[in-house]
Amino acid sequence: CMRGLNDVHVLEKICPEYPSLALHKQPTSQDHGRRRLTESAVSSLCRNATYFLSELWTNEESVRESLGIHKETVPSWLRCDFNLPYTYEINSTVDDHLALITKGYRAMIYSGDHDSKISYVDTQAWIRRLNLPITDHWRPWHLDDQIVGYTRTYSNNLTYATVKGAGHTAPEYMPRECLAMIDRWLSGEPL
Repeated sequence: CMRGLNDVHVLEKICPEYPSLALHKQPTSQDHGRRRLTESAVSSLCRNATYFLSELWTNEESVRESLGIHKETVPSWLRCDFNLPYTYEINSTVDDHLALITKGYRAMIYSGDHDSKISYVDTQAWIRRLNLPITDHWRPWHLDDQIVGYTRTYSNNLTYATVKGAGHTAPEYMPRECLAMIDRWLSGEPL
Protein backbone atom coordinates (compact mmCIF):
# COMPACT_ATOMS: atom_id res chain seq x y z
CA CYS A 1 0.00 0.00 0.00
CA MET A 2 3.07 2.29 0.13
CA ARG A 3 3.98 1.72 -3.52
CA GLY A 4 3.77 4.96 -5.45
CA LEU A 5 4.51 7.16 -2.43
CA ASN A 6 7.62 9.29 -2.11
CA ASP A 7 9.45 7.47 0.69
CA VAL A 8 11.36 10.52 1.96
CA HIS A 9 8.21 12.67 2.26
CA VAL A 10 4.88 10.94 1.81
CA LEU A 11 3.06 14.13 0.74
CA GLU A 12 5.46 15.10 -2.05
CA LYS A 13 5.17 13.76 -5.56
CA ILE A 14 7.68 11.30 -6.93
CA CYS A 15 10.01 12.99 -9.39
CA PRO A 16 12.65 11.69 -11.77
CA GLU A 17 15.97 10.91 -10.10
CA TYR A 18 17.79 13.49 -12.22
CA PRO A 19 15.41 15.81 -14.00
CA SER A 20 16.32 17.12 -17.41
CA LEU A 21 17.03 20.75 -16.66
CA ALA A 22 17.24 23.27 -19.46
CA LEU A 23 20.62 24.89 -18.95
CA HIS A 24 21.74 27.63 -21.27
CA LYS A 25 24.69 26.08 -23.10
CA GLN A 26 26.19 29.32 -24.38
CA PRO A 27 26.55 31.91 -21.63
CA THR A 28 25.76 35.48 -22.60
CA SER A 29 27.95 38.44 -21.64
CA GLN A 30 25.47 39.10 -18.80
CA ASP A 31 26.17 35.63 -17.39
CA HIS A 32 29.89 36.32 -16.88
CA GLY A 33 30.70 32.85 -18.21
CA ARG A 34 28.22 31.04 -15.93
CA ARG A 35 25.58 28.53 -16.92
CA ARG A 36 22.08 29.32 -15.73
CA LEU A 37 18.68 27.70 -15.54
CA THR A 38 15.76 28.89 -17.57
CA GLU A 39 12.83 30.30 -15.59
CA SER A 40 10.55 27.50 -16.76
CA ALA A 41 13.00 24.90 -15.45
CA VAL A 42 13.20 26.57 -12.04
CA SER A 43 9.43 26.91 -11.64
CA SER A 44 8.87 23.20 -12.26
CA LEU A 45 11.63 21.86 -10.02
CA CYS A 46 11.00 18.99 -7.67
CA ARG A 47 12.92 18.92 -4.40
CA ASN A 48 15.34 16.30 -5.71
CA ALA A 49 16.25 18.62 -8.60
CA THR A 50 18.13 20.71 -6.06
CA TYR A 51 20.29 17.66 -5.39
CA PHE A 52 21.11 17.54 -9.09
CA LEU A 53 21.87 21.27 -9.02
CA SER A 54 24.17 20.81 -6.03
CA GLU A 55 26.21 18.34 -8.08
CA LEU A 56 26.41 20.78 -10.99
CA TRP A 57 27.44 23.60 -8.67
CA THR A 58 29.98 21.57 -6.70
CA ASN A 59 31.65 20.31 -9.87
CA GLU A 60 32.01 23.78 -11.41
CA GLU A 61 35.70 24.57 -11.81
CA SER A 62 35.47 27.94 -10.03
CA VAL A 63 33.66 26.39 -7.04
CA ARG A 64 36.14 23.52 -6.78
CA GLU A 65 38.99 26.02 -6.91
CA SER A 66 37.38 28.18 -4.19
CA LEU A 67 36.92 25.13 -1.97
CA GLY A 68 40.46 23.86 -2.63
CA ILE A 69 39.29 20.60 -4.22
CA HIS A 70 41.90 19.18 -6.59
CA LYS A 71 40.74 17.08 -9.55
CA GLU A 72 43.41 14.48 -8.70
CA THR A 73 41.91 14.04 -5.23
CA VAL A 74 38.20 14.13 -6.08
CA PRO A 75 37.64 13.84 -9.84
CA SER A 76 33.88 14.42 -9.56
CA TRP A 77 31.71 15.10 -6.51
CA LEU A 78 28.51 13.06 -6.07
CA ARG A 79 25.89 13.89 -3.45
CA CYS A 80 25.27 10.24 -2.60
CA ASP A 81 27.91 7.93 -4.00
CA PHE A 82 26.38 4.49 -3.67
CA ASN A 83 29.44 2.91 -5.31
CA LEU A 84 31.64 3.47 -2.25
CA PRO A 85 32.75 0.28 -0.53
CA TYR A 86 30.55 -0.03 2.54
CA THR A 87 29.80 -2.82 4.98
CA TYR A 88 26.09 -3.29 5.64
CA GLU A 89 26.58 -5.97 8.30
CA ILE A 90 25.87 -3.90 11.39
CA ASN A 91 22.97 -5.68 13.06
CA SER A 92 22.34 -3.12 15.79
CA THR A 93 23.77 0.09 17.21
CA VAL A 94 21.84 -0.14 20.47
CA ASP A 95 24.92 -1.17 22.50
CA ASP A 96 26.99 1.65 20.97
CA HIS A 97 24.37 4.25 21.89
CA LEU A 98 23.96 2.84 25.39
CA ALA A 99 27.73 2.99 25.92
CA LEU A 100 27.76 6.68 25.01
CA ILE A 101 24.70 7.86 26.91
CA THR A 102 25.53 5.90 30.07
CA LYS A 103 28.84 7.81 30.16
CA GLY A 104 26.84 11.02 30.46
CA TYR A 105 26.84 12.18 26.85
CA ARG A 106 23.61 13.91 25.91
CA ALA A 107 21.85 12.67 22.81
CA MET A 108 19.00 13.89 20.67
CA ILE A 109 17.20 11.77 18.12
CA TYR A 110 14.62 13.30 15.84
CA SER A 111 12.36 12.25 12.99
CA GLY A 112 10.34 14.01 10.36
CA ASP A 113 6.77 12.78 10.79
CA HIS A 114 6.25 12.51 7.01
CA ASP A 115 9.30 10.27 6.45
CA SER A 116 8.52 6.69 5.53
CA LYS A 117 12.13 5.75 4.76
CA ILE A 118 12.88 5.71 8.52
CA SER A 119 9.52 6.45 10.07
CA TYR A 120 9.03 7.95 13.50
CA VAL A 121 7.29 4.71 14.49
CA ASP A 122 10.45 2.75 13.60
CA THR A 123 12.62 5.28 15.45
CA GLN A 124 10.48 4.96 18.58
CA ALA A 125 10.71 1.16 18.38
CA TRP A 126 14.52 1.45 18.19
CA ILE A 127 14.56 3.79 21.22
CA ARG A 128 12.41 1.32 23.20
CA ARG A 129 15.19 -1.24 22.68
CA LEU A 130 17.44 1.01 24.79
CA ASN A 131 15.17 0.20 27.78
CA LEU A 132 15.51 3.68 29.27
CA PRO A 133 12.90 5.03 31.68
CA ILE A 134 10.82 7.94 30.40
CA THR A 135 11.40 11.12 32.44
CA ASP A 136 9.18 13.53 30.48
CA HIS A 137 6.17 11.99 28.76
CA TRP A 138 5.00 12.55 25.19
CA ARG A 139 3.98 16.17 24.71
CA PRO A 140 3.86 18.77 21.94
CA TRP A 141 6.68 21.26 21.47
CA HIS A 142 5.98 24.72 20.11
CA LEU A 143 7.39 27.54 18.03
CA ASP A 144 5.50 30.84 17.81
CA ASP A 145 2.61 29.32 19.77
CA GLN A 146 2.17 26.59 17.16
CA ILE A 147 2.71 22.85 17.64
CA VAL A 148 5.71 21.93 15.49
CA GLY A 149 6.26 18.40 16.75
CA TYR A 150 6.16 16.10 19.74
CA THR A 151 8.87 15.18 22.20
CA ARG A 152 9.70 12.75 24.96
CA THR A 153 12.71 12.68 27.29
CA TYR A 154 14.38 9.57 28.68
CA SER A 155 16.85 8.98 31.49
CA ASN A 156 20.53 9.37 30.66
CA ASN A 157 19.87 12.67 28.85
CA LEU A 158 18.22 11.23 25.75
CA THR A 159 15.70 13.48 24.00
CA TYR A 160 13.47 12.30 21.17
CA ALA A 161 11.47 14.70 19.00
CA THR A 162 9.37 14.66 15.89
CA VAL A 163 9.25 17.55 13.46
CA LYS A 164 5.75 18.11 12.14
CA GLY A 165 5.56 18.17 8.35
CA ALA A 166 9.20 17.18 7.82
CA GLY A 167 10.50 14.42 5.62
CA HIS A 168 13.58 12.19 5.84
CA THR A 169 16.06 15.06 6.14
CA ALA A 170 14.00 17.13 8.56
CA PRO A 171 16.09 20.36 8.42
CA GLU A 172 15.72 20.42 4.64
CA TYR A 173 11.93 20.46 4.93
CA MET A 174 11.46 22.50 8.12
CA PRO A 175 14.66 24.52 8.66
CA ARG A 176 13.23 27.09 11.06
CA GLU A 177 11.65 24.49 13.31
CA CYS A 178 14.78 22.32 13.31
CA LEU A 179 16.98 25.30 14.15
CA ALA A 180 14.73 26.13 17.12
CA MET A 181 14.82 22.47 18.19
CA ILE A 182 18.61 22.16 18.09
CA ASP A 183 19.16 25.60 19.64
CA ARG A 184 16.97 24.69 22.61
CA TRP A 185 18.55 21.28 22.99
CA LEU A 186 22.12 22.62 22.80
CA SER A 187 21.35 25.29 25.40
CA GLY A 188 19.76 22.71 27.73
CA GLU A 189 16.27 24.19 27.43
CA PRO A 190 13.29 21.87 27.10
CA LEU A 191 11.80 21.70 23.64
